[in-house]
Amino acid sequence: MSATEYLSAGWAAPSRVRTLVTTRAGGESQAPWASFNLAMHVGDDALAVAHNREALRAHLPAEPAWLNQVHGVHVVDAGKLGGTVPDADASVAHGAGAVCVVMTADCLPVLFCDKAGSVVGAAHAGWRGLADGVLEATVAAMGVPPGEILAWLGPAIGPDAFEVGAEVRAHFVAHATEAAAAFSDIGEGKYLADIYLLARQRLAEAGVTDVSGGEHCTVIERDRFFSYRRDGVTGRMASLIWLEP
Repeated sequence: MSATEYLSAGWAAPSRVRTLVTTRAGGESQAPWASFNLAMHVGDDALAVAHNREALRAHLPAEPAWLNQVHGVHVVDAGKLGGTVPDADASVAHGAGAVCVVMTADCLPVLFCDKAGSVVGAAHAGWRGLADGVLEATVAAMGVPPGEILAWLGPAIGPDAFEVGAEVRAHFVAHATEAAAAFSDIGEGKYLADIYLLARQRLAEAGVTDVSGGEHCTVIERDRFFSYRRDGVTGRMASLIWLEP
């Protein structure tokens, strides 16, 4: 079994802001979920997932505030869940003691903090949630001026792999004509979409311009990341953020 690999956000965040992003390496899950799958809902052996989550928990100050992600725009307070798993696609935490988390396998995980280190957040942005405003909702829930917010775009499906139909392009362009720049026509009503550019556009519109990340492709980096688009049945990575006391 390969060693567990953790990434961290590459941004100029305050020192009390901590991040951790898992890859597919190092867990107990067997193929096709090999090997560090953290999702209970994808058909994997529950005991293997529990062991993987236990290994992750050893690096965290608290149990992550897991969400039942539904490709929506609902944002919850990670410090007020009390162990429940709500239907939501983002969470925020205004103090130490809570760990925000989203799971992905092609969708875009976005981590947030403010420059003062007083609030953090995590959002799950598939194309539908991104188009409907999950990033804007997370920014609003943080309760600080958008110009004080930093954002980091985690591993997602890259612009050379994200093929979508004309209806997806139309959904974004109907909101803002500048979104057309994120779509490359490949014929027969199909486009390659740049989810990273789309996220940067939506964040800029919300007033968040200090944005980092966006350099990975979960589809192409086969040995490092899970990809639902590539494999169908697969595991999920986690992107986590919290505040130290």
